[in-house]
Amino acid sequence: MNSRYIFCSTDNNGCQIIQFDGFIDLDAYDTIAMRLRGDGRCYISTIYTENWVNSPGQQEDNSWQAFILAPKDTWHIAKIPLDRYLPTWRGNVIDAKLEMNPSRIVGMSLSVNAEGGVPGARTGPGDFKLGIDWIKALRT
Repeated sequence: MNSRYIFCSTDNNGCQIIQFDGFIDLDAYDTIAMRLRGDGRCYISTIYTENWVNSPGQQEDNSWQAFILAPKDTWHIAKIPLDRYLPTWRGNVIDAKLEMNPSRIVGMSLSVNAEGGVPGARTGPGDFKLGIDWIKALRT
C-alpha cells in the first residue's frame, strides 16, 4: 500500500486546515474514518460547515469537534460517527441542541488537544507527531 505521511509539529503552528473548493456532501455517510499513527496523544478532529448556526453577519464557519486518540507508534483506524461531533465556538462546546448539516462541509482539521479528551492520553503543550495514511467517509 502506498502511504503518504503527514507529520505536524509546533514549528509550523500545528496542522493545517484542509479547505475545500466549494462543499463536500457527506449526507449519505454517518462516520469519518482515519488511519493514523501517532504519539499516544489526544487530538481534536474538526469539521467545518457552512455558517448557518451563527448570526448572519459573522464570517466564520461553524465548527464541530470530536476527540480522537492516535496510539503511539502503531497504525490505528479511528472511526468517529458524525453524531459524536459536538458544535463548538472557538474551541468551547455550544450548550444547545444543534445538528450538523453534513451536506455543507467546507473544511476539516486535526489539532493537538490542550486538555481533557480521551482518558489516559497525553494532552497539553509540547512536541507531537501524527501520521495520517487516509481519511474516508463511511456508511455503517
